Amino acid sequence: MVWQDIVIAVCTVLFGYALIPQVVMGFRKKKGLINLQTAAITTAGLYSIAICFLTLKMYFSSAANFISGTFWLILLLQRIKYGKMN
Repeated sequence: MVWQDIVIAVCTVLFGYALIPQVVMGFRKKKGLINLQTAAITTAGLYSIAICFLTLKMYFSSAANFISGTFWLILLLQRIKYGKMN
């Protein structure tokens, strides 16, 4: 384990944590509050980065990016299910 793995993982976990209120608000208001393109590109990017970190044996960073990507996936699914932002 390298120190960079821990730093990247901690930062990514904090970014994911910051999305929790957005995810909860989407479920409460039953609205897709995030732009479809933003959510789709961010989800794909974070999952790609997670795979790259996994191949570099940066397991904490990989897991953190996978979790953050999953939050973005939830926002994407909310946008698809609940429709446009209103």
